Amino acid sequence: MTGTDAFLPPDDDLFMALALDEARAAEAAGEVPIGAVVVHQAYDRATRTLVSEPRIVARAHNERETKRDPSAHAEFIAMLQAARELDAWRLSGCTVYVTLEPCIMCAGLMHQARIHRCVYGAPDAKAGALGSLYHVNADERLNHAFPVTPGVRQEECARLLKEFFKRRRR
Repeated sequence: MTGTDAFLPPDDDLFMALALDEARAAEAAGEVPIGAVVVHQAYDRATRTLVSEPRIVARAHNERETKRDPSAHAEFIAMLQAARELDAWRLSGCTVYVTLEPCIMCAGLMHQARIHRCVYGAPDAKAGALGSLYHVNADERLNHAFPVTPGVRQEECARLLKEFFKRRRR
């Protein structure tokens, strides 16, 4: 067990289910069905012990079409909300749950925000920056690294996207 394992939220499946609820809300709004949830679990940096239970600090879904904003990705919006909720730009102790592997923009924000961990559902072979095309989370040239847990509820996350685009092509 590594030092960071002690800080893992207890139920990745549960939090990904909530991200999937956000993805369905995106689809209902005519957006690409991607959802995200940010969970914060505070710990004492000196003793590296947990000092709080995990709590959801942000939930969001894609809003690029609605807002006419290229940065309005689910996880980007959720991280901005989390920063406001925690009144801090550093999202230490935060895990970002997102239904699709983050792109390079969102992975870059995760790096800049110093998130603790990212959990994603479906990989993104065309734009994924946390394992598929790039490994922003583990680039030794950068000053912050974070673990990634891929494939949580992968089939459900991928199916939601595939069905959405299949209907759109008709």
